[in-house]
Amino acid sequence: MAALNAKPINVVAPLAGEITLSGLMNPPPLSLYIHIPWCIQKCPYCDFNSHEIRHKHGELPEADYVNALIRDLELSTPKVWGRKIKSVFFGGGTPSLFKPESIDRILSQVRALTPLEYDAEITLEANPGTVDAANFIGYQQAGVNRLSLGVQSFNADHLKALGRIHDDKQAISAAEFALTTFDRVNFDVMYALPNQTLSHALQDARQAVSLNPDHLSFYHLTLEPNTAFYHTPPSLPDDDTSAEMQFEIEALLTQHGYEHYETSAFAKKGKQAQHNLNYWQFGDYLGIGAGAHSKLSYHDKVTRETRPKHPKAYIEQTTQGQPVEREWNISQSELGFEFMMNALRLTNGVPLSLFQQRTGLNLQTLHSAIKKAQSKGLLFVQDNNIQPTPLGQLFLNDLLEIFLD
Repeated sequence: MAALNAKPINVVAPLAGEITLSGLMNPPPLSLYIHIPWCIQKCPYCDFNSHEIRHKHGELPEADYVNALIRDLELSTPKVWGRKIKSVFFGGGTPSLFKPESIDRILSQVRALTPLEYDAEITLEANPGTVDAANFIGYQQAGVNRLSLGVQSFNADHLKALGRIHDDKQAISAAEFALTTFDRVNFDVMYALPNQTLSHALQDARQAVSLNPDHLSFYHLTLEPNTAFYHTPPSLPDDDTSAEMQFEIEALLTQHGYEHYETSAFAKKGKQAQHNLNYWQFGDYLGIGAGAHSKLSYHDKVTRETRPKHPKAYIEQTTQGQPVEREWNISQSELGFEFMMNALRLTNGVPLSLFQQRTGLNLQTLHSAIKKAQSKGLLFVQDNNIQPTPLGQLFLNDLLEIFLD
C-alpha cells in the first residue's frame, strides 16, 4: 500500500519526443482475431455474438464460412501490408466445433497472406462439451499452440445452472487432455454463480490450480442486457459474498504461483496471454468473421471496423467483396478514454510513453483526469508509469468514468 503515497510526476510537462495525432510515428503491434460464431446452444449469461446450430435449415455452413474468412483476410491485407502479426486468436462462439482441417486451411492462408511471426501465439477457444481427442491433436498439428478451455466450473450443479453442455467429469477430462496436447493452456472459470457459496467457489479454484495450467481467467458472473439471465435473474450471491470470493480466489492463486496481472487474468511467470496483452496495451488488431471488430492505426488516424453480426449476412457480403459493415475514425476525445479503458485493466499499469506511442496525443490531454483520479486514491503515477492503485483495481469502473468525463 506504500505506493498509494508515491510522489506523482508532473504530467503537465511535455515528454521528450511528444507527437500529435497528425503524426503517429510507428504503428503498434498487430494481432489477428478470427470469430467463429456458432455454439451448440446459447448460454443464458452470454452476450457474445453467438448463434445456436440446432435449427431447421441444415448443417453448419463450415466450408462457406471458411471461404468467407479467407476472402475477408484477402480483402483486408492491404490495410496491414507488411506488418507482422504477433498473435492469432480463434474466438466465439465455439471454435472447437470446426474441424481441424478448417483451422489448418485458415492458418495456412494467414501464413501465405501475412508475415506471421515465427513464434506467434495462436490460441483457439474450446468447449469441454465438444472435445474430441483426435480434433485436439489436429488443432495442434495445424499450428494452434495455446488452448483456452471454457470450463466455467467444475461443479455439476453450477454447470447445469449456467446452461453448459458439459458436466464436471467432462470438464476435468478435457482439461487433462488439453494439458497433454498443447504447449500452453488457459482455463476460463466463473464465480458468483447462481446459488454458489464461498466454499463452492474455492473448490473450483483449488481444482483449477491442481491441474496446473499456465494461465487462468476468473470472471465474475454479470447479468448482461439481452441475455436470458438478465430477463429472468437467477439467485446470485450478494455483493459482500462475491467480494469475499474474489479476494479468496486471488489469494489462493497467488499462493500457487499465479501473478494477477490483469483484472480477470492470472499467469505463471512469463505466461501472460500475448494476444490479450496487445489489446490491453492498446495495440492494433484485425478482426475477421461475423460481428468481428478491428482497431487499426495509420499515420494520421486510428480507425475501427465492424463486420455484419449474422453469419449468413457476413458470408453474403464478404462473397460480394464487402466484409466491412462500418468503418470510422476514433476521435481525439475518445482516444484517451479508450486507451485508459484497456491499460488500466493491467495491475502494473503501463509506461506513460505508451500513451503517446499508441494514440499520438499529448499527455497533457489527460492531465485533469489523472489529477482527479490521484486525488481519489484510485491512480498513481511513479517512475514514468501509470497504474491503478489497489483501490482503483477494486473500483475500476469508477476510475474509468473519470477519463470518460
